[in-house]
Amino acid sequence: MAVAVANRQRKVPIALQRVRRAATRALAAVGRPAGEVEIDVVDDREIRRMNRRFRGVRRRTDVLAFPLEIPDAALLGQIVISAETAARQARRIGVPLAMEMDLLVTHGLLHLVGYDDRDPVEADLMHRRERDILSAGGTRVPDRLWRGLLRTVPAVPERSARGRHRHKPASRDSERRLRRRNPGSFVRAVGGVGPGSPRGRQPLRSRNLRSLPPTFK
Repeated sequence: MAVAVANRQRKVPIALQRVRRAATRALAAVGRPAGEVEIDVVDDREIRRMNRRFRGVRRRTDVLAFPLEIPDAALLGQIVISAETAARQARRIGVPLAMEMDLLVTHGLLHLVGYDDRDPVEADLMHRRERDILSAGGTRVPDRLWRGLLRTVPAVPERSARGRHRHKPASRDSERRLRRRNPGSFVRAVGGVGPGSPRGRQPLRSRNLRSLPPTFK
């Protein structure tokens, strides 16, 4: 199966092959190239219903992640994305819908492998990891894609071969250190099983990515 994508809405045209490629790229980036994930693209009504049912939150969101958490299982879990919300966010920040979908797929997959964003520091680390993944191979990703996500304080700059400053991505060691310092914020410390939820799990995190605390812009 690897990456299975299902479009369960008709309001917004979605490039399903690109969604599949975004998930495949993210799986390789987190060291799980053989991992499997299910992605459902739904409308606002459906994601609002799921958000209410599994989290008790009566509003729509952009992405839900349901980690499976079975040791040595190839299937990591399920990601649910609202195409309508993704389209609105893309229009608001001025990026193509496909690029916003790339971000939401990557964000959801990082949740499935243990990233969390409830703490501002962890959220910033997670979004920088997303930027590293989406920018891999020299792919140009406009700064406005990160509007409302990354801290206003820039990463430590380093000089490229041409003398221009560029942001230095967080190292894998720093990510591991952060995980050790904050074990309670990652997936295995999240609350118990939600009966009837996809794959039998509560969503690790569900919120509109671009509705962030005051520490972000």
